[in-house]
Amino acid sequence: VSVLLSEKISGAEGTKLEEDFLEMERKIEVTSKSVLDLLSKTTEYLQPNPASRAKLNMLNTMSKIRGQVKTTGYPQTEGLLGDCMLRYGQELGEDSLFGCALVDVGEAMRQMADVKDSLDINVKQNFIDPLQNLQDKDLKEITHHLKKLEGRRLDFDYKKKRQGKIADEEIRQAVEKFDESKELAERSMFNFLENDVEQVNQLSALIRAALEYHQQSCEILEELSGKLQKRISSASSRPKRDFKPKSIRSSIEALDSNGLSYSSSLKSTGTPSVCASVCASVCFHRCFESHCSSSAVTDTQISRTPNGKSRYSFM
Repeated sequence: VSVLLSEKISGAEGTKLEEDFLEMERKIEVTSKSVLDLLSKTTEYLQPNPASRAKLNMLNTMSKIRGQVKTTGYPQTEGLLGDCMLRYGQELGEDSLFGCALVDVGEAMRQMADVKDSLDINVKQNFIDPLQNLQDKDLKEITHHLKKLEGRRLDFDYKKKRQGKIADEEIRQAVEKFDESKELAERSMFNFLENDVEQVNQLSALIRAALEYHQQSCEILEELSGKLQKRISSASSRPKRDFKPKSIRSSIEALDSNGLSYSSSLKSTGTPSVCASVCASVCFHRCFESHCSSSAVTDTQISRTPNGKSRYSFM
């Protein structure tokens, strides 16, 4: 520790290693950083929504705790858009050209979501998992050797500075351990860097998966484009329909708050007499009730005749 502090604070130089060794160490450090960043960025590329990713991770963790084999998939944006289009297309119905087109596009979007799910699985198996394994095993082992080497270098420098005060055997053992650690670290870095074609294979797997995804998506979209063009051609060739206004037939039923009721039917007979008589009857009932409540008439009975008309009797 004292040697390390001396190097950090006073700038004292420790035992230097060869340039080749330092260059390999630099490349290993850059590779380790790149793998960590690639793992993160590739996941964002496949699953761009951070909230959905967090929810998905939580659900899958809960599934593992419960012992459930099936995991929840990421909600692909193509699938969400497809569901939206299908819902409104089905509501519009088959007699709507726009509704049928929405169904066509919605089904295509669902197919693209399935293809995107396949891309996720493919990239995870052939790119993310191998990189994660590289980080957890090979790079972790090299990092362990380098840390051990640094510790033994500091031990050697400390004992070398105290030469004459400690036994030569201790210095000799420190040199041997330092040498041993250097060889292990150097060999592990050399082997890793010499076999970096493995990382190229993993990158190739990523690109093949992306290429397959885009090819399948292109096929789906080309087929969809053909369907839509057919619908456009069919719509332009079909005869135009003329607008024909239709008469409105309605029936009116109203309930009076005092228990009085009236009913009438408006029939398209060409004369307004029925409507006028209904309106007159309604006005008469309401005016009469208002008059009864404000006049000196004290006892009034309202009854109905067999044909449904109101009869007023004054007591």
